[in-house]
Amino acid sequence: MSTTVAPPPPGMLERLAATDHKRVATSLGVAALLFFLAGGVLALLMRTELAAPGLQVVSVQTYNALFTIHGSTMIYLVVTPAALALALYLVPLQVGAADVAAPRLALTGQWLIVLGGLVMWSGFLAKQGAAKATWVGFDPLGDATFSPESGMDLWIAGVFLATLGELAIAACLLTTMVRKRAPGMTLLRMPVFCWGVMATVLMVLFAFPALLLALGLLFAERQGAGDVVSSIDYQHLFWFYGHPVVYVMFFPFVGAVAEVVSTFSERRFFGYFFMVLSLLLFTALSMSVWAHHMFTTGAVANKYFALTTTAILVPAGIEYFDLIATMWGGRIRLATPMLFAVGFLLLFLIGGLTGIWIGSPPLDYHANNSYFIVAHFHYTLFGGSVFGLFAGLYYWWPKLFGWLLRDGLGKLHFVLMFVGTLLTFLPMFALGQEGMTRRIPDYPASEGWGTLNLLSTIGSFVIALSIMVFLVNVLVSSLRQRPAGDDPWTGMTLEWATSSPPPRHNFDRPLPPITSFAPLYDLRHRLSPDEAEQGPEARLAAVAGGEEDLV
Repeated sequence: MSTTVAPPPPGMLERLAATDHKRVATSLGVAALLFFLAGGVLALLMRTELAAPGLQVVSVQTYNALFTIHGSTMIYLVVTPAALALALYLVPLQVGAADVAAPRLALTGQWLIVLGGLVMWSGFLAKQGAAKATWVGFDPLGDATFSPESGMDLWIAGVFLATLGELAIAACLLTTMVRKRAPGMTLLRMPVFCWGVMATVLMVLFAFPALLLALGLLFAERQGAGDVVSSIDYQHLFWFYGHPVVYVMFFPFVGAVAEVVSTFSERRFFGYFFMVLSLLLFTALSMSVWAHHMFTTGAVANKYFALTTTAILVPAGIEYFDLIATMWGGRIRLATPMLFAVGFLLLFLIGGLTGIWIGSPPLDYHANNSYFIVAHFHYTLFGGSVFGLFAGLYYWWPKLFGWLLRDGLGKLHFVLMFVGTLLTFLPMFALGQEGMTRRIPDYPASEGWGTLNLLSTIGSFVIALSIMVFLVNVLVSSLRQRPAGDDPWTGMTLEWATSSPPPRHNFDRPLPPITSFAPLYDLRHRLSPDEAEQGPEARLAAVAGGEEDLV
């Protein structure tokens, strides 16, 4: 009688070199989480310094280094990689592919991002400390004359490596969606999340090379090649990257929120075609607005960039309408993923509306380089992207690991993070209007900014407490696992048609018929291909025209 011997668990080297897109994505996600925690510690140090006037915690030079590495970590090493990691895990599953295209390239991209982060942070070990030229590294701030420390060179090298890694992963994702879709999975049957990723990778591939060029020119200048890039030219190159990257860090989480809203409203996503169209329009417009960051330089066509910036309202409005219309009349379940999705909608709305303010040159002249900009930026990236990330994380966690996170602790996490976000960043709008500039480690007591800064500092520690609750949730849930099953939420897309976690090549059973962007919903409701393609909008139009009775 023969017995089957289970294979030995993979060793450390095998884990590090695994090309399975799910392992690569998980490793990249863990790295992004560790960088997130490290960057958060820097933020707490800065907020503690600013809680009251007078230098109490760190010196001016240390504060500038903390400011630079905090911002750089969150942009280059946390939110962008987290968006790509979520996409790398889910896109092959959602399009019915056995693996990602060019898996070795994806693995290389992961390690370039991690290596870039380690190089950047190694600046703290340099003789004169880490870089102090902010996360944008503006010339001449990044020039050797103004920033002679080797930490600045390490910052340039770290950002360059991380950006190369992100380009590599984006290329893999685009190729997967174009070439490796399952039979029946047309482009207009891809889930909304995949279309969010499609918009993301197009911006990565078109915009990120501009950052590589800017960094290369800045490094050459620091090494004695002369004045090879002017301050204005550097800003053009950087912001051609710097504005699209905001949407790179946003669109995958819009897609995640759309999936969550649809599932927990128990309705097919409303306005699918218009959502896809708005994402593509958003992508095109985001490549045309970069110089609204340069209104005060006097070197750009302010009217043109104000117009294109304001035009972003159109696709943004379509996306909000579709998300709210999906919830309208649905059987809403307020589980933790849905709470974070709703929080995303409310908080990003603040960021979006204040974007109109700074998209107007006359108003931007006052708000530019103030804490108003800091508040706006954090409402888009923290109130938007990070809340969207947690919505997706709680939603797909059982698919990734096969067990559920505790819903009670998840709701506590949400409440603390939502309150902390409002408490931290709302006072910054008032501080900016009162004239407090960004990137300052101290302020005079006579300005009267102490109370608002203290509130902001308290809020930052509430956010930190919420992250601790999340980590406790992960620990408790892993020690006493509650099996999730293959489809705990009654999902609508293909990743819920396989086991949790998925096997090596994703599917060990036949795929269900792919009749629309929500094949599992179609299967449960036995919709014909024509009915599935038309969606609820066609039926509503028929009702409005008297062609069909609503009952």
